[in-house]
Amino acid sequence: MRRIVVSFTALTALMAVAACSDQAQQTGGATGAGYNTGTTAQRPTGGVMSEAERLAQMQREFQTSVGDRVYFGTDSQSLSADAKATLDRQAAFLRRYPTVMLRIEGHADERGTREYNLALGDRRAQSAKEYLMAQGVQGSRLSTSTYGKERPEANGSNEQAWAQNRRAVSVIAQ
Repeated sequence: MRRIVVSFTALTALMAVAACSDQAQQTGGATGAGYNTGTTAQRPTGGVMSEAERLAQMQREFQTSVGDRVYFGTDSQSLSADAKATLDRQAAFLRRYPTVMLRIEGHADERGTREYNLALGDRRAQSAKEYLMAQGVQGSRLSTSTYGKERPEANGSNEQAWAQNRRAVSVIAQ
């Protein structure tokens, strides 16, 4: 129901913006491309982005500017200093965009049983979630899931591949 109300509000706002003929009126005097935290955003070439396009653009910014993944040691869910720095940037991003929700996906390398790696992936996702909550992010904006060893980032049975697969990935979920 909330999405219907938000969509209706966005459509009403879109129609109001479309009625403006002056670009400065449409953007509120702002220049340049980008997206906003509302339900509509301007494309760099003009027009309005769909919700899916807006979320994809936001996810790209999140991945490149903020960092969407943190890595863990073998059989560990402890956060390193680098992981905490990434999660601090994620918390700042979430403060800047108060309607954004994150799904934190826990992963493990191929070693160990399926059940062990699912549990380890869950502990890693929970560790990242708890850190974000300690930084002031509301727990209701965060969800977790685990994939264990089922979705490797890198293929191979060596330390380099295993290190890339021991991770928690934060994905924007609206």
